[in-house]
Amino acid sequence: MINNPKIIGNRKNLVAAVKKLKRSGKKVVFTNGCYDLLHVGHVRFLKTAKKMGDVLLLALNSDSSVKRIKGPKRPVTGQNERAELMAALDCVDMVTFFEEDDPYAIIKDVIPDVLVKGGDWAIDRIIGADVVKAAGGKVRNIKYIKGKSTTNVIAKVLKYYK
Repeated sequence: MINNPKIIGNRKNLVAAVKKLKRSGKKVVFTNGCYDLLHVGHVRFLKTAKKMGDVLLLALNSDSSVKRIKGPKRPVTGQNERAELMAALDCVDMVTFFEEDDPYAIIKDVIPDVLVKGGDWAIDRIIGADVVKAAGGKVRNIKYIKGKSTTNVIAKVLKYYK
């Protein structure tokens, strides 16, 4: 694990940190994903998400979770490197991991004030929306930037460098 105060690998420590932030009046925004290869779509999304609150918490799929979701050749970048890259962004305040295939358990643990996903997710299909709404929080989506995805970056590299 990288020695970076923005990266919290332990779920118990993460929950305690989020509770402390909320007690101090901070609005916690949560999003999640693989973030395998950082690209402009990620950066624009995260900057927009940050504007929805005071603290942006990014939960990354663990390496094993990415493999199950994206296939055996992914992730291209390991979870510790992905976390270090995400923590280097000014708009990201906290980074953590989750082992499950979806973020429901971690959302249930931290109960963010705002849950955010990309525009390719309909609000009523966003995992964890029920938990956040039940706690009085908001669920938002941010317009998807067409053609800006890790899959497209990989395809482009393969096309030009085969």
